[in-house]
Amino acid sequence: MSRKLVKSGIIVSAMTLISRVLGLVRDIVIANLMGAGASADAFFFANKIPNFLRRLFAEGAFAQSFVPVLSEYHQNDLDKKTQETRKLIAQVSGTLGVFVTLVTLIGMIASPIIVMIFGPGFYLESLQDEPSEKFDLAASLLKITFPYLWFVSFTALSGAILNAYGKFAVSSFTPVLLNVAIISMAILGRDYFENPEYALAWGVFLGGLLQFLFQLPFLYRAGALVLPRWGWAHKGVVKIRKLMAPALFGVSVTQINLLLDTQIASLLETGAVSWLYYADRLLEFPLGLFGIGIATVILPSLARLHTKKNVKEFSDTLDWGIKIINLLGWPALVGLMVLAQPIIMILFMRGEFTQFHVYQVSLALFAYLSGLISFMFIKILAPGYYARQDTKTPVKIGIKAMVANMIFNILLAPFFGYVGLAMATTLSATLNAYWLYKGLKVQQVYQLSSEVKIFILRLICASAVMAYVVYWLSPSFEYWLTLTLFAKVFLLSKCIIGGIISYFICVYVLGVRFTDFKVQHHKEKNR
Repeated sequence: MSRKLVKSGIIVSAMTLISRVLGLVRDIVIANLMGAGASADAFFFANKIPNFLRRLFAEGAFAQSFVPVLSEYHQNDLDKKTQETRKLIAQVSGTLGVFVTLVTLIGMIASPIIVMIFGPGFYLESLQDEPSEKFDLAASLLKITFPYLWFVSFTALSGAILNAYGKFAVSSFTPVLLNVAIISMAILGRDYFENPEYALAWGVFLGGLLQFLFQLPFLYRAGALVLPRWGWAHKGVVKIRKLMAPALFGVSVTQINLLLDTQIASLLETGAVSWLYYADRLLEFPLGLFGIGIATVILPSLARLHTKKNVKEFSDTLDWGIKIINLLGWPALVGLMVLAQPIIMILFMRGEFTQFHVYQVSLALFAYLSGLISFMFIKILAPGYYARQDTKTPVKIGIKAMVANMIFNILLAPFFGYVGLAMATTLSATLNAYWLYKGLKVQQVYQLSSEVKIFILRLICASAVMAYVVYWLSPSFEYWLTLTLFAKVFLLSKCIIGGIISYFICVYVLGVRFTDFKVQHHKEKNR
């Protein structure tokens, strides 16, 4: 199991790395094209709404509810040539399709109302300044980007099926197509539109279509491409529905908090939405590469272990996930902290993106990075509930975390502006991670052993040494500004390589070995 998890983790992380790198290229192109002004705020808002729904429904609540049920069917259906599994997939896809189609149509028709609700600052501006560039533009762009929800919902369904079948590479590579589509439209398609943000919006639409079509041949090859059928009363669909309703507030609570941040940011100065977006994108790089990548791998494994009632290996698998995210998360945190401004400068400071924007984004990034480990813990601990088909506990935790986020927003935003919003997200995520861990501990499902705690402490010590080394290698911000792009990249590479080498030397000196990442095999009788 350990070797299989490592192999799957490497595959997912490698595919995710390609996607994240292209995602950064996409953001570089967008920053150069629009900077962080009114047009950028409108596009990021129009892109965030369908993406929020994607993460909340498609990849969040739906995936976390569907994968355990599918794994259970697949495990019990091995002797029946997957007939019941195929029937479940047909019923789920048909039922999902009806609801997603309705939501998509409503979203396109009611786009001005959606902007009023989720971007109140844009609407208030339209009352004071007729016509409002941001409000009208956001509503228009949302009509183009909203169908992305339809495409990506089925993409998430296909990916969940392939992951349950142990085929992780396809679903991990799929996001690459979205980035390719947006980059292509930004570079090649912008001349066909009066405003470049429309080219980007159509890039989102095209990316969703490509993602949807890409996975179909792989589903066919896996024997899982079936004709969708309405199945609201199918017992498997009923089970997923019951799990999904509370799961909406479980693992996706971070996305709800980010959306609340966007609502409040729309009330702040022009650029606030964009600054938070760029900071969030940089945070998503290590979070997606390590946290989401590892979580994607362990959920099907945990679901199978729960079906087999292998309690000890279930706990060991969570241990493995916790160790991996700490091994990779701490150096990512301190590295980004120390090198935040040079990284933002190299990636985005060109065209409409100025030195002022570099500073503003770095402040939000500092606040978000403070919660990186907490965000990663949520990604690992939440599957500990969903794999056991327990969604009631995470919903209670999610509601508490959302209330905490709202309180932190109210307390911090008046004093720290958009940075206060990022701080509130970090604080609520930390509480969310703590409550998820406490719940697993109370249920006697998982508890950090003394060995794991000492292991994490060693990694923190090694990361502190790495932070000092990187800080020593990196010059002042003013000096960075005087360098050419080539010199900046060379110096940044030197800092990163020096930091990585110092970190792993310290990790080795402190006694961390590859054997620490093995998952022990335990045979248990079914109870």
